[in-house]
Amino acid sequence: MILFCLTIQQVKAQNEDSDSKSESIELLIPSLQTLIDSALVNNGLVKYRRLEIEAKESNLKSKRKYWTRNFGVQADSRYGTFNNFATVTGDNSTVNLASNTQQFNYNVGLYLKIPVFDVINRKSQIKQAKAEFEQAKSMVKSQEDELIEVVIRYYEDLVLKQSLLELRSENIGNARVNMEMVEKEFKNGLVEITEYVRISDMTSRIAAEFMKAKSDFLISKKLLENLVGFQIN
Repeated sequence: MILFCLTIQQVKAQNEDSDSKSESIELLIPSLQTLIDSALVNNGLVKYRRLEIEAKESNLKSKRKYWTRNFGVQADSRYGTFNNFATVTGDNSTVNLASNTQQFNYNVGLYLKIPVFDVINRKSQIKQAKAEFEQAKSMVKSQEDELIEVVIRYYEDLVLKQSLLELRSENIGNARVNMEMVEKEFKNGLVEITEYVRISDMTSRIAAEFMKAKSDFLISKKLLENLVGFQIN
């Protein structure tokens, strides 16, 4: 009888614990599209791939404007003492004139260089930069598709785990009611001891199944939350 009383107390404790946990299993899971959009915004690898697109696009623009480095304006100025020398030739004589003057000299001009290598290689450089830009866009698309697939899998897994948990919760509730009825009948001598032990053991197994479903559900929830970047309540 002492063993049976201990068994009754253990089953009651499991049922009460299970009932208290079953009250918080319902989640307001956002729509799949909301989860996908959030994951695409918060995923670090997708952000990295998108920054690669910006870098490749900037490089392509730079390659297209690279030729302008061969065209420009050049200016310089000087101030100081300059030695001026001049030769004046007459009919029968030549006179050399030398003078020192302080003056400010400046000059401004345009220049245009045409390096043969740049002319030949420009088209190839632009083509390579354009290919790298398109490659970066393809990598982003591939990464986004992969992430969307993972979100869909996690979402469906969470929905399934929540449904299973609700089912286990109903089972443990029914088992508790059944256990209370058997306990009363056992105390009144209406149920044999073997039947009482069988019902107790069955109730314990249902409680264990509920706890396992609860654990699987919480793991699935945390994985999806980590992926989309916000908490699901």
